[in-house]
Amino acid sequence: MRITSTFILNVTKISRKNSKGFGPRVTFSRPCPTTPTLLRRRNSSRGETGSGKTTQIPQYLYEAGIGRQGIVAITQPRRVAAISLAGRVAEEKRTQLGKLVGYTVRFEDVTSSETKLKFMTDGMLLREAIGDPLLQRYTVVVLDEAHERTVHTDVLFGVVKTAQRRRKELNKIPLKVIVMSATMDVDLFSEYFNKSPVLYLEGRQHPIQIYYTKHPQSDYLQAALVSIFQIHQEAPPSHDILVFMTGQEEIEALARTCRDIGKHLPDGCGPMLVIPLYASLPPAQQLRVFQSAPKGCRKVILSTNIAETSVTISGIKFVIDTGMVKAKRFNPDSGLEVLAVQRVSKAQAWQRAGRAGREDSGSCYRLYTEQQFDNLIPMTVPEIQRCNLAGVMLQLMALGIPDVMNFDFMSKPSPEAVRSALEHLELLGALEKKEGQVFLTALGKKMASFPLEPRYAKTILLSPDFSCAEEILSIVSLLSVDTVLFNPPARREEVLAARKKFCSSEGDHVTLLNIYRTFKKVSGNKEWCRENFVNSRNMGLVKEVQAQLKDICLKLNVKLESCGSDTGSLRRCLAHGMFVNAAELQPDGSYLALDTRQPVAIHPSSVLFQAKPAYVVFNELLHTSRCYMRDLCLVDPDWLLDAAPEYFGRKLHPSKS
Repeated sequence: MRITSTFILNVTKISRKNSKGFGPRVTFSRPCPTTPTLLRRRNSSRGETGSGKTTQIPQYLYEAGIGRQGIVAITQPRRVAAISLAGRVAEEKRTQLGKLVGYTVRFEDVTSSETKLKFMTDGMLLREAIGDPLLQRYTVVVLDEAHERTVHTDVLFGVVKTAQRRRKELNKIPLKVIVMSATMDVDLFSEYFNKSPVLYLEGRQHPIQIYYTKHPQSDYLQAALVSIFQIHQEAPPSHDILVFMTGQEEIEALARTCRDIGKHLPDGCGPMLVIPLYASLPPAQQLRVFQSAPKGCRKVILSTNIAETSVTISGIKFVIDTGMVKAKRFNPDSGLEVLAVQRVSKAQAWQRAGRAGREDSGSCYRLYTEQQFDNLIPMTVPEIQRCNLAGVMLQLMALGIPDVMNFDFMSKPSPEAVRSALEHLELLGALEKKEGQVFLTALGKKMASFPLEPRYAKTILLSPDFSCAEEILSIVSLLSVDTVLFNPPARREEVLAARKKFCSSEGDHVTLLNIYRTFKKVSGNKEWCRENFVNSRNMGLVKEVQAQLKDICLKLNVKLESCGSDTGSLRRCLAHGMFVNAAELQPDGSYLALDTRQPVAIHPSSVLFQAKPAYVVFNELLHTSRCYMRDLCLVDPDWLLDAAPEYFGRKLHPSKS
């Protein structure tokens, strides 16, 4: 369908009813018809979106008897995909989930001794490899959505490759490895896996018309808004629209604008239902994207890249691709994790376009020119090359990898990033150097038992010294799930009023603990959760996480005690476990991160935003408009000195050390 109509560009001027001020529009070039054949030419070999590779191949393997001697593992980068796919395959096999077909994700195991088809996150298979580097329970490992190149997937590539070779050397049952993706650099993967053969699966992908803008767009948000209404004016109301955007704030702002404009549309334009989709939305609200819109009403979904691969939404006829994505990048020198908006890769662009052709022919409107598309990088930069590697190095050492500096990564991280990670682990006491080699300490081995970031694992292991293991487990569990607090921008004042009664002047960790304790006191009452803008499902997950962490603690003989109302002990423990993430107030009112001397500020969402505590520890640094500390806890400099005397003797302000 060609869009020929125009829509108002300056949305602030259309509050009057029956406004006829149609003006500038987004002009698209002639469509590029994209069919499965054309896609094949562009990406030499792969399993197309809609080919059934994820749901059918595991079943074929099982039915052919290939996986009967052991388990067929199918890994996914995201837990939502692992869970939903296991449900779908169990339904097709007419079996109860958890029997023949099951799934394992972090802090949730729905499998049994009967399970032969096991969907799991790549991180979970990696954890299993720590106890069994040869992966002897498995006869086939299917690594799905390989193009996403998450840090766990990349480590897993090296682990399964080693397991495959070692099993052959030891004359054990061979391990078959299948790598699957709809868009990936096939040659790179084939070369890495010893020139393995490549198969191409034709999908049920319907033809997609690709439109590019004639001119570069200076404001992709404005271009997205105009494009939504250009389509809305002309397309049948049953044709839904999926818009790819970068984050929650952007999505909520555009949703409000679309709803406002929707109230003042000219005659002939039907109503539209605008639905946001992003990771921190409560699950019930996420599920709204799957519900049909009322008859005569168009569904417009504004989503982050969560809808690129993990979620398939029926009814989508049009995709609007802003060409932008929000991605994290870690700088080992500054310790700074930058969350920045950047251009997508070509692989991501094709994934997004594919969402329009799942059930019928569709159209993808790219809000960038064809030349801009040609200049995009082919594949997304692997996460292993842009993240903090401390957890990865700890896992590799726990796997017994003798030379972590030279691990067989498909895409090697920088030597600086590896060195920085090893120094961080040494500082935490997880490893020691002997004769130029690095070894895990007894503490490091225990830290590797937890499916957590190293600093959280250490904080738990230290908690018996401060008699606050119960509280630390609660806090770490709260930080290990998607946000438990829901902050709708339109109800900001109500949110602030509801949170006030839980706020602690000691920081965000104690505030979160107060909310969790009350949640348990009211037995997770759903009405209480709604009134206090608490995500009840995620709070339920916190309880499950806590139970699993307790099991690990019991196996490691960690004494579980409660400090009750003594939050001082709790904060001392956080200072000892997270001392690397400490910041000091400067005379001019700003803060410096003590480890890297990086100027930082308190994030506006923190309960300490208006306060000026002299010393804090924080969970993470995030760079948006400036460098912010998130999730803060008030600490005493003496506690930091106790935690690491030599380190803080150098780092603390001279007047305090």
